Formats: sequence, C-alpha cells, structure tokens
Amino acid sequence: MAKILVVDDSPTQLTNLVKIVQGQGHEVVTASNGMEGVEMARQEQPDLILMDVVMPELNGFQATRKITRDPSTESIPVILVTTKDQETDKVWGERQGAFGYVVKPPVEAELVAMINKALG
Repeated sequence: MAKILVVDDSPTQLTNLVKIVQGQGHEVVTASNGMEGVEMARQEQPDLILMDVVMPELNGFQATRKITRDPSTESIPVILVTTKDQETDKVWGERQGAFGYVVKPPVEAELVAMINKALG
C-alpha cells in the first residue's frame, strides 16, 4: 500500500486521520507542523500528504506551496484537510498546488475516496 504523510498540529485530529489512513492499510508517517511537514516530505518521499491548514510557524497553504514547487517533492499530491470551509479557502488551496480539499471533521468515506483518487 501507499506511504502517507499526515501533517496536523492537533494531537486529536492527527490520531483520527492516522486511524482512517491505517484502516485502509496504508503506512503512515506524521508531522506536527508545516515546517516539519515540508522536511518530512523531502526525507520520506510519501505517496500522498494530508495537510492541515491552521498551524503555527508555517501554515498548510505555505507548506503546500513549498512542497508543490520543490522539484524533489512536486509530484507528491497534497490533500488539505482543514476546518476552513469557505470557497475562497478552497480556491486558494488549489492555487498553492493542492490536489484536493476536505473539510474537518472529515467524513471517512469522502476522505478515503479522495485518497484513492489521489493515489490513482
């Protein structure tokens, strides 16, 4: 199965996302903020990244932009998983290079469908 990087500063959200991803049989690596997420993306070269938006230091939009514009990580799809549910946030996320956008708390079936679509 795939290796998926989950980036979220909330331990509760991180645990929930990891549970969903592992439930689908995927390997999971985690990061607790955007800066760590960018570093982990470079080191681990995951097949997919689930990225929170509202985080300290480097937010998910900034981290996604760094990942999608870096030649070593640009091919890794990023799905933003966030409480920000405005259409402008979704459009901004897509402009940063995000593959998809899921609003928290994620409906498991919706998130799994998005993951499967991103993994092709």
